[in-house]
Amino acid sequence: MMKRKLSPAWLRRLFNLWPPYFGAGLKVLTISDNWDYAKVKLRKGLLNTNYFGTAYGGSLYSMTDPFYALMLVNQLGRDYIVWDKGAAIKYIKPGTTDVFCEFKLNAEQVADIKAIADSQEKHEPVFEVDIFDLNGDLIAKVTKQLYVKRKIT
Repeated sequence: MMKRKLSPAWLRRLFNLWPPYFGAGLKVLTISDNWDYAKVKLRKGLLNTNYFGTAYGGSLYSMTDPFYALMLVNQLGRDYIVWDKGAAIKYIKPGTTDVFCEFKLNAEQVADIKAIADSQEKHEPVFEVDIFDLNGDLIAKVTKQLYVKRKIT
């Protein structure tokens, strides 16, 4: 029996109802139909601000957590294992407003990752995600490392 994949629209709806995202004030604004773009918003509110009244760092990280892995596995297909391997966040400026981040994964990046994963035992690509406030100011930089491996068939 073959598993059915969720469409980007359904996955977006599920994320927006998922308690860790909903409770943290996170909203997935879009996931493109071809899995090459996503945009997420963190609404600044009482439940996701820290002692200083700025965006809680855990919420800033959470808004970046699964997207590159989800986008890549849906572009590579069922013959590949993709998961998050590591991450780091660098805070640049306090987040005093709602914040946003965008994820972009173009066809050339996917082809390069696929070629390396096909020729090696594994590949661990690194992506950077910038988080911006409503004024366009950089709030934080998140580095995501993935693990990609072709399944043995």
